[in-house]
Amino acid sequence: MVDELRVGALHGLPLVVGGRSLGARVACRNVEATGAVAVLCLAFPLQPPRGSTSRLPELDAVAVPTLVVQGERDQFGIPPAGEHRTVVVVPGDHGLKKDLEAVASAVRAWLPGVV
Repeated sequence: MVDELRVGALHGLPLVVGGRSLGARVACRNVEATGAVAVLCLAFPLQPPRGSTSRLPELDAVAVPTLVVQGERDQFGIPPAGEHRTVVVVPGDHGLKKDLEAVASAVRAWLPGVV
């Protein structure tokens, strides 16, 4: 689908990939394949509540600007900021539903700097 959009409706425009929770992980894994200039991660599931395997390496592998918007009480944890990664903590949990304006504001503030 991304290939079709890149030669059609999005031709010549910078592409930002992203998703929420598992979708954020998928975006991180596929950033190179899509040619995206940035990644938007909403509620990145850093570590399962009962698991011990951190998913931080997936975030660390991303070499383009990345925004992680995470709820302050997210049961999956809050990733640290990194070389290419900005982390914004907003009110709420993994659902990010408590303050949608805070989520939108974080994205609005970050997006112009990457496209």
